Amino acid sequence: MAIFYNIVIMKRLLTLSVFVCFVLALQAQTLRNPVIPGYHPDPSVCRVGNDYYLVNSSFQYFPGVPIYHSKDLVNWELIGNVLDRESQLPLKGATSWLGIYAPTIRYHEGTYYMITTNVGNGGNFMVTATNPAGPWSEPIWLKQDGIDPSLWFENGKTYMMSNPDNTIMLCEIDPKTGEQLTESRPLWQGTGGRYPEGPHIYKKDGWYYLLISEGGTELAHRLTIARSRNIYGPYEANPANPILTNCSMAGQGMQIQGTGHGDFVQAKDGSWWIVFLAYRNFGGAYHHIGRETCLAPVEWKAGEWPIINGGNPIDTLMQVKTLALQKVNAQNAKYDFKNSTLNSPEWVYIQNPIMENYKLENGRLWLTGGSTLSANGQPTFVGRRQESPVFAMEAMISKNTGYGGLTVYQINDGHADLYVSPSGLLSLTLYIKSVKYDVITVEPEFSEDVPLVLRVESDGDKYYFAYSYKDSNIYRPMGSLECSLLSTEVVGGFTGAMVGMFAEIDGSVAFDSFEYTENTELIIK
Repeated sequence: MAIFYNIVIMKRLLTLSVFVCFVLALQAQTLRNPVIPGYHPDPSVCRVGNDYYLVNSSFQYFPGVPIYHSKDLVNWELIGNVLDRESQLPLKGATSWLGIYAPTIRYHEGTYYMITTNVGNGGNFMVTATNPAGPWSEPIWLKQDGIDPSLWFENGKTYMMSNPDNTIMLCEIDPKTGEQLTESRPLWQGTGGRYPEGPHIYKKDGWYYLLISEGGTELAHRLTIARSRNIYGPYEANPANPILTNCSMAGQGMQIQGTGHGDFVQAKDGSWWIVFLAYRNFGGAYHHIGRETCLAPVEWKAGEWPIINGGNPIDTLMQVKTLALQKVNAQNAKYDFKNSTLNSPEWVYIQNPIMENYKLENGRLWLTGGSTLSANGQPTFVGRRQESPVFAMEAMISKNTGYGGLTVYQINDGHADLYVSPSGLLSLTLYIKSVKYDVITVEPEFSEDVPLVLRVESDGDKYYFAYSYKDSNIYRPMGSLECSLLSTEVVGGFTGAMVGMFAEIDGSVAFDSFEYTENTELIIK
């Protein structure tokens, strides 16, 4: 009998072991998109050895062009911002329609190159570095117009691509001076979709492959590809174009939409991958946290066209055999301003900051008001990207002689502000297309000894606003707003929701702390 029970137990253990292995195998092959969530559009990637570096466009925010590092293409860590000096990044008058458009990052013979467009303040330029974390050089300005420039290095020559006049154009440049060495020559206008842009050239099996984006940055966004035996063409379009889009019968039911603007990269094991932008809909056909960076596998057989994700649409969860995964640090962050600075790479300002309006003194961050957020003239704001649909942010205010508090900011024409006034009133205000909507105003009692705590939460469909006091766990609701009110579809812009602290008009506001937490339990409702 004992032998019988031992056999039964062994069989059960074996069954359990097989089940556990099966579950682990599934987990090891689960790819969750986006891989870099929140406002991270227009990704470009390069590999150097076992390391991957990725950059995104940044539009009106300073510093600009966040740069990420990864070992597995799935887990990414922010290591800095390429453009961290005003001499590199003038942003006078920039909105989220202007500023830094799609960058490209490349590595060649010991040097990293980042090439991009500052729309409204100079045009196309590139910077270089020997360390991707910086420092990067001063801008090297370029002659060829258009946006979304890219680079290709071959046989001692440096080629530049961009899209003046809705045509992908190619010229040779001097990589040290930026001088254009040859006339710009047309390569391809795409398959007929609007805005052919985001060009990248790759050479494989004797073919030059030209990857571009078409269809704009909204629902009909897509990737198309052509190839030629000669870098100058003529280029033959892939009969199976587009090679990536969720604007299809197969993809129309996905939460992820607007897939496009991508960049191929080959891993050290020989596998091919593509990073690209997409957005996630919340509360219907609305997206508010921005165009995000996604990842998909690529099958690219010798002499054939690349096939992305087996020809299937992109979903938030896909069964994909990934590279060996290596986790990075979590994103949650708390700042008490006693030992903290504003030098962490996630902190950004709107346009070039007026630094005398930001002071760290006696364990407090003092923000002095200037231009309003809506007026968009170098407003006093410091914040970060909202990188999860479910999040909370909280700030403690101990003194104020002006207007200031927390904001969820999409664009100067669309933001929601929870702020105190010089008289001590606390207001929740929504701005849509420069129209001000006063939601609610209350009169809390707070002082330096009993600071006021402001809190904003979201579940992906609504933002919830509340206030409390230091050392109190009782939150007094101030109301809620649909996230769709701050979506790109409603207020416009090319960016995504930013969350942070601000001050405006006259006077100053003292912040004792700021906290940002993702995937947290919601407590206001």
